Amino acid sequence: MAFLNFGNNFGIGILSLGVGVIFGYLVRQAIAQRHVDSIEAKLKIRIERVREEAKKTILEAQEKATKILEEIKNEEKKRKAQISKLEERSLQRESLIDKRQLEIDEREKEVKRALEKSQNLKIELEKLHRSELETLEKIAGLSVQEAKEELIKKIEKEYKEEIMGAIKKLEQFRKEEIEKKAKDIMVEAIQRYARSSIGEFTTTTVDLPSEDIKGRIIGREGRNIRHFEKITGVELIMDDSPGSIILSSFDPVRREIGRLTLEKLIQDGRIQPARIEEKAMEAQSEIRERIKKAGEDAVYETGIIDLPSEVIYLLGRLNFRTSYGQNALVHSIEVSQLAGALAAELGANVELAKKAGLLHDIGKAVDQEIEGTHLELGRKILIKYNLPEEVIKAMQAHHDTYPIETIEAAIINAADAISASRPGARKDSLEAYLKRLSNLEEIATSYPGVEKAYAISAGREIRVFVFPEKINDLEAMNLAKEIAKRLEETLNYPGEIKITVIRETRAIEIAR
Repeated sequence: MAFLNFGNNFGIGILSLGVGVIFGYLVRQAIAQRHVDSIEAKLKIRIERVREEAKKTILEAQEKATKILEEIKNEEKKRKAQISKLEERSLQRESLIDKRQLEIDEREKEVKRALEKSQNLKIELEKLHRSELETLEKIAGLSVQEAKEELIKKIEKEYKEEIMGAIKKLEQFRKEEIEKKAKDIMVEAIQRYARSSIGEFTTTTVDLPSEDIKGRIIGREGRNIRHFEKITGVELIMDDSPGSIILSSFDPVRREIGRLTLEKLIQDGRIQPARIEEKAMEAQSEIRERIKKAGEDAVYETGIIDLPSEVIYLLGRLNFRTSYGQNALVHSIEVSQLAGALAAELGANVELAKKAGLLHDIGKAVDQEIEGTHLELGRKILIKYNLPEEVIKAMQAHHDTYPIETIEAAIINAADAISASRPGARKDSLEAYLKRLSNLEEIATSYPGVEKAYAISAGREIRVFVFPEKINDLEAMNLAKEIAKRLEETLNYPGEIKITVIRETRAIEIAR
C-alpha cells in the first residue's frame, strides 16, 4: 500500500516536472520572439536610413557627373574650335608657301634667262674685242704684250721722276695719317691701362735652414725622397749648392704643390712618408684655393661676370704658367684690358673684346697635360662650355692660324702683340735673340744688289744698304716691300719690324 502511494506520488511529480519544463520553454520562446522582433525593427530602421543616404549620394554623384560631362563637352568644343582655326591657318600658310615657291621658281627662270643672255653678250663682246685687237695688231705691227711693254718703258723713261715723287708723296701722306691715327688709339688705350713691366717668374728652388735637413729629406735608403717624388710627381735634385734644393717638373702646378709641400715638411720638422702624404694633401687643397681665387680676381679685375666656374678655375691655373718669363694670367688680363680700350676707341663690342682677350690663352692651362697646341685646346674648352661663337672667332685669330673674320679678332691680335712686345714683358734667351738677328740679316742680304744689312733696336728694325749703280730709287722701294713680305711669311716675332733700304750716291773728285 505504501509502495503504491509512493508510485503515485512519483508519477505526479514527474508529470508536474514535465508540465513545468514545457511551460518554461514556452515562456522562453515568447521572450526570445519579442527580442527578435525588436532587433528586426531596429535593423529595418537602419536599412531605411542607409537607403536614403545612398539615394542622396547617388543623386549628388549623378549631378557631379553631369557637370563634369558638361565641362568636358565644353572643353572639347573649345579644342575643336582651336584645332579648326589652326587647320585654317596651316592651310593658309601652305597656300602662301606654294605661291611664294611659284614666284621663286619664276624668278629663278628669269635669272637663268638673264644669265644666259649676259653670257652670250659676254662671248660676243670678247669676240669683238679680239677682232679689234687683231686689227690693231695688224695695223701697228705689234702684239698687245709688246705694245704694253713699249708704252710702260716710254712712260717710265719720260715720267720716272714724277712717278717716284708722286708715289713717295702718297706713301708719306698715307703713312703719316695711318701712324697718327694708330698712335692716338694706342696711346689712349695704353693710358687707360698700365701695369708693371716686370714679369713674374715661378721659382723652382727651396731654401733650407741648414744642410742637415737634406739627409732627413732623403731618408733612410732614400725612402723619403722616393715617396715625395711618387706623391707629388716632382723630382728633387740634390746638387752641391749649399742651403737649397731644386724641384724639377714640366707641370708648373705640380712644381708649386711640391715646393709648398717641401716647405711645410721643413717647417714641421717631422719628415716621414705619412707626414709627406698629409702635407701634400694640404698643399693640394691650398693650391686649389689659390687657383680659384686667382681666377676670380682676374674676372673681377676685367669686369667679366658670366663665365662658368670651370673656365674661371682654368684661368686661375694660368697664374702658374709662364711664356718667355711672362706670367700667362697677367698677360691675359693685360690683353683683356687693352682690347677693351681699343674696342671702345674703334666703336667695337667692348665686352666681347675683353672676354676674348681674357680667354685667348686659356689652352695654356692644360697644354702640358693634354696633347695639342694651346690655340686648339682653348677652342675646344670654349666650345665645351658653350661660350658664344663670336668669342671663339675673336680669340682663335691671335696667332694667324685662323683668318681674322671680325673687328674684335683684329683687336685681340693687336692687343696680344702689344702686351707681348712691350719692354720688360718677356724674357728671351741670348741664343734665341742672336739667332733672330742673324735670320733678319740673312733674309735681307739674300736679295741681289744688297751690299750689307744690319739688324738694330733689338731686332725691331733692319737697315739694308744697296749698290746705287745696281738698284734705282723705285727698285729700292720695291725691295723694302719684298723684304717685309718675306719676313711676315717666314719668321714669327711679336710686334712689328721696320725695314729701311738706304741707297746712297756719292760723287768724289780730287782737286789738285
